[in-house]
Amino acid sequence: MNRLFQPVDIASLVFFRIAFGLLGFTDVLNTWVYYHLMKDAYTPAGFQFRYYGFEWVRPLPDPWMSILFLFICALAILVAVGKWYRISASLFALGFTYIFLLEKAFYLNHGYLFCWISALMPLLPANRAFSADVLRKPVLYRPAIPFWPLFLLRFLMGVVYVFGGIAKLNADWLHAVPLAQWLDAKGNIPLLGPLLEQGWMAWFMAYGGLLLDLSVVGFLLFRRTRPWAFAAVIFFHLMNLLVFSIGIFPYLSLALTALFFPPSFPRQAVGWLVARVRLVARLQEWWLRRIGTAEEKEPLWQEHLRWRPVITAGIAVFILFHFAVPWRHHFFPGDVAWTEEGHRYAWRMMLRSKHGYGHFTVLDLDSGQRETANPGLWLSRKQEHKLYTHPDMILQFAHFLRDKYREQGRHVAVYADIQVQLNFRKYSPLIDPTIDLAQEKWRFFRRSEWILPEKR
Repeated sequence: MNRLFQPVDIASLVFFRIAFGLLGFTDVLNTWVYYHLMKDAYTPAGFQFRYYGFEWVRPLPDPWMSILFLFICALAILVAVGKWYRISASLFALGFTYIFLLEKAFYLNHGYLFCWISALMPLLPANRAFSADVLRKPVLYRPAIPFWPLFLLRFLMGVVYVFGGIAKLNADWLHAVPLAQWLDAKGNIPLLGPLLEQGWMAWFMAYGGLLLDLSVVGFLLFRRTRPWAFAAVIFFHLMNLLVFSIGIFPYLSLALTALFFPPSFPRQAVGWLVARVRLVARLQEWWLRRIGTAEEKEPLWQEHLRWRPVITAGIAVFILFHFAVPWRHHFFPGDVAWTEEGHRYAWRMMLRSKHGYGHFTVLDLDSGQRETANPGLWLSRKQEHKLYTHPDMILQFAHFLRDKYREQGRHVAVYADIQVQLNFRKYSPLIDPTIDLAQEKWRFFRRSEWILPEKR
């Protein structure tokens, strides 16, 4: 544990603070423009699939929702430049997590990862160098920090790689399914299209991705293999960026993976530029004059002996949580790619293709009258696409229908007849059509009997 508190260069953490702020700005701005302004996904009058336990999180009416988006964008820039860092990073974490929790249909692994990093950032001394805070108050400057902030960021990236690799150890992925079908559909991409249509390419990417995820952390830990591992990571994420639409995830992964290099690598890069670019040299001279050379510096609570037991215990809980959660789907019978029980938060990324269709039947228990409910009346196309393939969303929508009819003074049962296709196999029923979903509850630790196994 002493290694966690050994001093290391702060340069890597400063580099990541800047990258994190810029990526946060990009992601929130894109969400505001595309999902809020163009798709109107965050209107209070609309339907949102909410995370269980966070049903109380609701969108604001405009213009307040748009103002909040812009405020969070501004907070991301403040984090990047290190201005009022502790406050801006804390508020950004709250704002970003709030947006993440508004709509379960928009769940992405990088959003979940970004929530965790956002929660960590206010606890890290990322503003103690090359920041507006240090310019305002030079006694804040610290060239070195304890190792544990970098360890936590490395650990998160390692978790993503390792569990992403373990998740690929399934029969479909080992047969290049659904990757072969996805790549075949990308044949119209300029330059890369003809290559992606080659049969061997899907196998290369399937096994290349598997081996990279399972081994890259080990190679990144050793100095001789680290450059080669990082080059492989760049190639892997560049291919993902060109072929798939996965937002900021490739850039975030590269920024986190770069932290496996010695903590001084950004300082060395700046030194190289100083020797070759006169403007950079002048900026460095200006910076050094501004922060001064005073010996007295404001101490870091992150390295204080009094806080070491608390920090150590917190790190242990953090590690146990991130090792335990991705395994929880093993406590449910059946294929997690089919049942979705334990799928989220498990780093099961780009592993399956899933399509569904069906209908909901509402039975008036007093009159015996049956009605067919059309989800498209309340849901967007994206929500409806997710609805048919995710049992928890099917249950939530059934409860929504039940409550709608209750408002009319009617006592109803709700049934779902849903057919789903997993990884281009034949369609199979996902939900038991004889079960009244209005009476069912989502179970976090027990199998839901109304989810049917896939018929092959």
